[in-house]
Amino acid sequence: MDELSIKIKIADREYPMKVKREEEERVRAAGKWINDKIRSYREQFGLEDKQDLLAMVAFDVAVAKLASDEKHSVIDQAVVDKIGHINQIVSQAIL
Repeated sequence: MDELSIKIKIADREYPMKVKREEEERVRAAGKWINDKIRSYREQFGLEDKQDLLAMVAFDVAVAKLASDEKHSVIDQAVVDKIGHINQIVSQAIL
């Protein structure tokens, strides 16, 4: 396994971590996204408390994850329904 040691700076604090080489770009993009959201909230709401800003970012991520999970659940159910319908058609055609 090819791992890199990198440092990601979030809210003015550095976090050393080891990541797989193929995940480095995604990890760095996530760190940039978090910092961009923090900056946006700081400007939008005039907040300076890093804990409040990080909590708001975490809340955004949780809401987005739940929405994504719901969407995937609906898609998964639609696929299961379609497969069931196709199975029914094939079964009728075989008989």
